[in-house]
Amino acid sequence: MAPRFPLFATTSRGTEDLLADELRELGAARVKQDRGGVRFAANLDEALRILLWSRLSMRVLWQLGEFDAPGADGLYEAARQVPWEEHLTAETTFKVEATLKGSEHAHSGFVALKLKDAIVDRLRERQGSRPNVDTRNPDVTVVAHLAGTTLSLSLDLAGEPLNRRGYRVAKTEAPMKETLAAAVLRAARYTGDEPVLDPMCGSGTLLIEAGLIAVRRAPGLHRRFAVEKWTGMGEDASARLQKLKDEARAHERQAPFPLYGFDRDEDALAAVQRNVQAARLSREIRIERGDATGRPDVPLEPPGLLVTNPPYGDRLAAGGQKGMKSFYYKLGESLGALQGWRMAVLSGNEAFEAAFHRKPSGSRELWNGPIECELLFYPPRGGVPPPRT
Repeated sequence: MAPRFPLFATTSRGTEDLLADELRELGAARVKQDRGGVRFAANLDEALRILLWSRLSMRVLWQLGEFDAPGADGLYEAARQVPWEEHLTAETTFKVEATLKGSEHAHSGFVALKLKDAIVDRLRERQGSRPNVDTRNPDVTVVAHLAGTTLSLSLDLAGEPLNRRGYRVAKTEAPMKETLAAAVLRAARYTGDEPVLDPMCGSGTLLIEAGLIAVRRAPGLHRRFAVEKWTGMGEDASARLQKLKDEARAHERQAPFPLYGFDRDEDALAAVQRNVQAARLSREIRIERGDATGRPDVPLEPPGLLVTNPPYGDRLAAGGQKGMKSFYYKLGESLGALQGWRMAVLSGNEAFEAAFHRKPSGSRELWNGPIECELLFYPPRGGVPPPRT
């Protein structure tokens, strides 16, 4: 077997265990959860399969090394140790992205600049010329994380974050990240083999991610990855990816059940229709205008998964929380009338659970960006069995 190299996949906070399970399914080895992501090992074929198929990874980073890097000189000297000539040439464009945690440096831009200088100087010394910086569309993205004086350096195999599937052509206020929506569906044990209903669908992220699962479409099928442009690896990676994409297309199917989306906001409806079309899921996803506090007009049989992310409301505004409690109560009355549908509700308002007046069968903490949320699970009413597997 081809040698494996160390990788780190980042993900939404609270979804690390879900990502770890997904990576194991995709062939990763030595999988270990960490805060904000999962460490694992993979060879090139396995890494490319993960880029193509992972629904939960935000970035997949090839870890080059970890260094003690005190002060500005420490940063420079640490970066000079890396054999950049194995990854870049004078024709390669690159950029450096830096994040800081408990660092003596106040600005990530300063750290990125020192690292960039070290990379350029090493390549000029070894190759006689330097590569160019391109902050918009680089061939290689160097990712640096400085925690205290510990500097980690990695290369981003994907380039653009993996949540950017390409279908979000229209947005609504505070849209959910695609990777978080996929994590919600995985936590709800959605496999694509039951109907789906989102009565407050917004720009449609939950529905579209469910649709991709239902038709068994690889989320990275219609994009290119940075590794395809890497020195000494890009041509081989492109050929292997093409083969994986051909296999993925052959794996697709017609969704066995429809997916329903409702929203009362006209702007949201316009946005979701555009996004569904961009995702090539117009046949699978049915969008209509509707108020979630009124009973959704969907066929009663067969029931399936109701999954939604209701508005959190402005808890600081005068009377805001009282109004949200009333809304959540009406929502509980309406959605509770749907016999046989199990529910997964992502809520960022602590008043939701009590006001919804249904007892969840389970919950888990998730983070929607900076907002701490609870994903609440409700069993079906009417004695209908749990989801098909």
